Amino acid sequence: MGLDRFCSPNSSEPFWDWSRSWNTSNPDLTPCFQNTVLVWVPCFYLWICAPFYLMYMRSHNRGYICMSHLNKAKTAVGFLLWIICWLDVFYTFWERSHSSNITAAVHLVSPTLLGLTMLLATLIVQYERMKGVQSSGVMLIFWLLALLCATVTFRSKILQAQDQVRPLAAGVSHTYGLYNPCPEPGASFLSRITFWWISGMMVSGYKRPLEEKDLWSLNPEDQSHCVVPQLLRRWSAECHKVKRTEGKMVYSPKQPPRGESKEDRAVEESEILIVKTPKKSREASLLWALCLTFAPYFLVSCLYKFIQDILMFAGPEILRLLIKFVNDPDAPPWQGYFYTALLFVCTCVQSLILQRYFHVCFVSGMRLRTAVIGAVYRKALVISSAARRTSTVGEIVNLMSVDAQRFMDLVTYINMIWSAPLQVVLALYFLWENLGPSVLAGVAVMILMVPVNAVIAMKTKTYQVAQMKNKDSRIKLMNEMLNGIKVLKLYAWEMAFRDKVSQIRENELQVLKKAAYLGAVSTFTWVCAPFLVALSTFSVYVLSNDQNVLDAQKAFVSLALFNILRFPLNMLPMVISSMVQASVSLKRLRVFLSHEELQEDSVEHPAAGSAYSISIEDGVFSWSRSESPTLNVRVPEGSLVAVVGHVGSGKSSLLSALLGEMDKMEGSVAVKGSVAYVPQQAWIQNATLKNNIIFGQKRKESWYQRVVEACALQQDLDILPAGDETEIGEKGVNLSGGQKQRVSLARAVYCDRSVYLLDDPLSAVDAHVGKHIFDQVIGPQGLLKDKTRILVTHGLSYLPQADLVLVMVDGEITEIGSYLQLKEEEGAFAEFLRTYASSEQTDGSGKKRSSLYSNLFKNSSQSASNNSKGPASELNKEEKKSKSAEAGKLTDADKASTGRVKLSVFCSYLKAIGVLLSAISLLFFLSHNLLSMFANYWLSLWTDDPVVNGTQPDRLMRLGVYGGLGVSQGVAVFGYSLSVSIGGILASRFLHQSMLFDVLRSPMSFFERTPSGNLVNRFAKEMDTIDSLIPMILKMFMGSLFNVLGSCVIILVATPMVAFIIPFLGLLYFFVQRFYVASSRQLKRLESVSRSPIYTHFNETLLGTSVIRAFGEQERFIHESDQRVDHNQKAYYPSIVANRWLAIRLEFVGNCIVSFAALFAVLARENLSPGIMGLSISYALQLTASLTWLVRMSSDVETNIVAVERVKEYSDTEKEAEWRHEPPTVPPDWPTEGCIHITNFGLRYRSDLDLAIRNINVDISGGEKVGIVGRTGAGKSSLTLGLFRIIEPAEGQISIDGVDIAKLGLHELRSRITIIPQDPVLFSGTLRMNLDPFDSYSDEDIWKALEFSHLKTFVSGLPDKLSHECSEGGENLSVGQRQLLCLARALLRKTKVLVLDEATAAVDLETDNLIQSTIRSQFEDCTVLTIAHRLNTIMDYTRVLVLDKGQMAEFDSPSSLIAQKGAFYRMAKDAGLI
Repeated sequence: MGLDRFCSPNSSEPFWDWSRSWNTSNPDLTPCFQNTVLVWVPCFYLWICAPFYLMYMRSHNRGYICMSHLNKAKTAVGFLLWIICWLDVFYTFWERSHSSNITAAVHLVSPTLLGLTMLLATLIVQYERMKGVQSSGVMLIFWLLALLCATVTFRSKILQAQDQVRPLAAGVSHTYGLYNPCPEPGASFLSRITFWWISGMMVSGYKRPLEEKDLWSLNPEDQSHCVVPQLLRRWSAECHKVKRTEGKMVYSPKQPPRGESKEDRAVEESEILIVKTPKKSREASLLWALCLTFAPYFLVSCLYKFIQDILMFAGPEILRLLIKFVNDPDAPPWQGYFYTALLFVCTCVQSLILQRYFHVCFVSGMRLRTAVIGAVYRKALVISSAARRTSTVGEIVNLMSVDAQRFMDLVTYINMIWSAPLQVVLALYFLWENLGPSVLAGVAVMILMVPVNAVIAMKTKTYQVAQMKNKDSRIKLMNEMLNGIKVLKLYAWEMAFRDKVSQIRENELQVLKKAAYLGAVSTFTWVCAPFLVALSTFSVYVLSNDQNVLDAQKAFVSLALFNILRFPLNMLPMVISSMVQASVSLKRLRVFLSHEELQEDSVEHPAAGSAYSISIEDGVFSWSRSESPTLNVRVPEGSLVAVVGHVGSGKSSLLSALLGEMDKMEGSVAVKGSVAYVPQQAWIQNATLKNNIIFGQKRKESWYQRVVEACALQQDLDILPAGDETEIGEKGVNLSGGQKQRVSLARAVYCDRSVYLLDDPLSAVDAHVGKHIFDQVIGPQGLLKDKTRILVTHGLSYLPQADLVLVMVDGEITEIGSYLQLKEEEGAFAEFLRTYASSEQTDGSGKKRSSLYSNLFKNSSQSASNNSKGPASELNKEEKKSKSAEAGKLTDADKASTGRVKLSVFCSYLKAIGVLLSAISLLFFLSHNLLSMFANYWLSLWTDDPVVNGTQPDRLMRLGVYGGLGVSQGVAVFGYSLSVSIGGILASRFLHQSMLFDVLRSPMSFFERTPSGNLVNRFAKEMDTIDSLIPMILKMFMGSLFNVLGSCVIILVATPMVAFIIPFLGLLYFFVQRFYVASSRQLKRLESVSRSPIYTHFNETLLGTSVIRAFGEQERFIHESDQRVDHNQKAYYPSIVANRWLAIRLEFVGNCIVSFAALFAVLARENLSPGIMGLSISYALQLTASLTWLVRMSSDVETNIVAVERVKEYSDTEKEAEWRHEPPTVPPDWPTEGCIHITNFGLRYRSDLDLAIRNINVDISGGEKVGIVGRTGAGKSSLTLGLFRIIEPAEGQISIDGVDIAKLGLHELRSRITIIPQDPVLFSGTLRMNLDPFDSYSDEDIWKALEFSHLKTFVSGLPDKLSHECSEGGENLSVGQRQLLCLARALLRKTKVLVLDEATAAVDLETDNLIQSTIRSQFEDCTVLTIAHRLNTIMDYTRVLVLDKGQMAEFDSPSSLIAQKGAFYRMAKDAGLI
């Protein structure tokens, strides 16, 4: 052999010698092997890795590390080793020249190679320092290899008693003190592969509950700003690719193929040229974009998985050798110890590689989720209005929560697609080696299982789609209910909507139930498949030939291989169903990301030079690409343009066209300079009042003060508990309508833009405040006098001061010109003026009116106290003195509870399942595991049966019992799977219903304090966890627990000596588990809590996209969203690393148990039968996985049961009074008269605040019409809230027809009196549902109500009439039309008491007159209370109640009050009515 000659000239030294290295009691390696392989392995390793490593360092420069003492020492040791190697070479030459013997070539080649390698290693150490590498895995492995190889040689030298030691240095890996918040980048290689670097956090988490401040910031490569742009870049490239292929079109006069979609047909009908694509148009592939973005990092996991799969088969192979060793009494004992050590090393290396693989997968999943959320958020900001209507808020929130999560879950398993078949092939190969062709029987069983699993996967997909659809509908409805909760309470509609949600939920649970039956069949096939494979293989093996004896080696090595086979066979269906779920999510996500975007070029922004600030030439605009009238407008720079017209005439749409929100079909739009926009319904952020106004601009104190005063906000700031630092709740819940509108206007004014688009900002404020704002802000002398202003208005008094007036009818501009021109033209505008001039006369003495108003404003501002506040702003008011930021706090952020999950949470979940069902499930689990243990014990007895004449006599009996035990196991598996799943569904139903009921029973103050994101999170994410995760985790937890107990029993029976070790290792296990769970549970809670703000912010953004786009603030909002996602991942990342930390430590303990079981089996081999030893070690091999899985599952149970804790949270919050009393306390037709007696009435918004209104004493007779007036914040709306008991009285009482309303059930009260609220809220659904959710009225009644509310013409013109679908929030109707629908609701209920809360603020004068005339005619015999901004609407009322600072100022007929010349007189004078 060549190597023999290479090692010694006369081949006297062999390369390998079995008698020296194997068949001996004291093994040793030959000198030739030591001088070649042991020297060359580390050298070759470094020379192969060096080029790649140097290239990597060259492209990843991390800075420069200064020379330290340690670095100098490393360099010195490296050079010393290099010199020693050269001395070795020189010594060989010297020996050669002084000796007649010929020296072998190996003594020259090996020291030379080693010397060059040491020099290379020293140079790499220096290069690492220059490139800023703190710790190197490549070098650590090199020094470990070198040390290991040298140790063998060193031992050999000692054995030969030669005093010649080859020196070797081991690399020292250390970390320089470079500052980095997360310790991972600076951790050493060893610390990284064992995840030691997170130990600090685990220790902190064990000592005390972790808090936000303990979390490290994310690594830069995991942050949104790095991850999201990569995906967006790939996705846009993919979209461009598709557009390019679509661009190549063929024009043909032929009909398109029949299979084409509806859209294609629409094109064919509307165009003369028929467009035919060469083949079916390709859709942009989101999957490919995701692969390109994340595959490079993820591919490393494939390598880890491959190595781990190979190592997995080392266990059964070593088990075979161990059984062979026990069967061979002549084998030297060291071989047993060697196998034990080899088993330990293999299992430890396998653990390290497996955990590294999981880490890469989870980090990839985390990045994927970040990218998906970022992409969805960015898309939501640019999506067109037509597309926006197809995706509701609920659906988009689900894309971010549920679908992003599905991708994350899939990434962990996706490698099983190729890994599972690889494992199956390898297992079958080893089984063939063991049992020969009999294995084909097992393969046949597996092949038969494939179609079963395929059918199950297909069905699962169907159920998955249905479930997601139901979930979307439920979240959409919940979202709308939470947005319109005040309306639900005022109308007493909670029950109707609760039933609607319950109905959707019931459909969802039906699908879940079907999925549970399917899951039980699936679990049955998974658990039984490996057993059936084993049974069929053993049956064929023993029955095919009498001489085939099933001994311990064959049975238990096969069993170990079958156990390995169990994993890929179990995982494959799971991966397939996970892929199915992800494919559904992928499609939903692709559809959303492919939605049409707003046309970027629809509005041009020309540079200076154009005379016109705004111009529309031949513009045709549409909301959904259907034809609409042509517009032509030119607005000179700096002019004030008023836009007037009836409800639904297209005034708001004109502004949308200027903002680029509508589809531009033809023509051109140019807007010169920056734009500010004030929408008709104010969009307010959940932030401080100051931040709402500043809106991300620089703080300019003097300008800010001017803006606040001009927008009449100064007085409100004096009232608010923390001034402008007061937190405003979601959608401005703690501001009145007028305050919201003024804040919205102040935001626009503060931003100081060139063009102002104002969509009726004066409708929600009182006449005198509106006058002040017009004079100070919008008018010719206001802050914006030099800007171009487009003002949509219904107030005629402002028109004479406008430079231009646009009159709109049915989407067309019918007249344009100055106020005087149009008046003289005798057109529609002049007619309009004549009709309404009487109701809103303008007197010439503007100055006088203004000064009168100023005095009134000053007086009211001086006398303001903290009671003169908006309808709900008292909600968060402290004493006026403490104007601290704390006082201004309103919303309660989601809080993470700390410590262990209370036992009561587990009890409440078990109670929700039912005690009987829980007991049955437990019984099934127990019986399954006892049967499984007995089957394997039976197998070990079978293998120990004596062989008589080359065969085992009782094999048929043994086989029959073994098969029977297997079938019984299958029945038990099916039973426990079904009972746990059904129990989970029962618990889900109960928990969802009770949470829904608890939330709906909560008072309004609860909804003002709690961000809707928190509530949506409970109904979406936490319910999803309870629906699908908790039952699955409980099933796995119970399975693992019984597996572990069973394994321990078997090992103890087989090798009782393990009893000394197991308690010690068990304690260690328990300690590691408790240590881990303390941190893991808290990290899960922190992650859950930080998830809500993502959805809250997203919800808020969706409601204000038009404002954000108009102000050009997209980047700031994207940055805010990214920060919230990163903040959430900051808690998620340590939790996945903590899992790896735990797994490595637990698997090490498990590996110790395996090694001890093997060691004691080796020690006691004289007394052990091979069958029992095989049984013991095959169970021990399973134990590591079972123990790790048990700890994982026990912590998962604890971390996921937190969902139950959070769902139960709302059962303890404060609740409203009872909805109904049994029996009813009032007759069905109550109230019959409508007499209202208010006696010493007072209410407060919170127990620690002063009274918001006090000492109200009013007697109103049945049928009276009473107007309620007062400045914004005087307590007008507070009085109506008291009447409806939205807020309970603090003193006094209100009686209706002699009945004290405090003694009634809330629904009994609220359903018998009617309100037309300030904000017209509609829900998505049919018009009929919006008018009559309980289906109490006939169609005839509804049409009558629509006729009286002047909507009959509009509704009968709709294609679906009453079944017309309203979009979310009623967005496909104008605000005025929504207000008229609210009137129709009131007409339907026709109760004896009607309250109008500024109900006509958003409609034009004509519609207002129609509403007033309807109320006068239809509610003639009813008591009507009207809170009015437009005083002309109440001048003919019986009496007027004037409120000031929460108290009654005046109460008499309008004529008497004017004669008294008090507060009402001044207001009427100011409104131009006198």
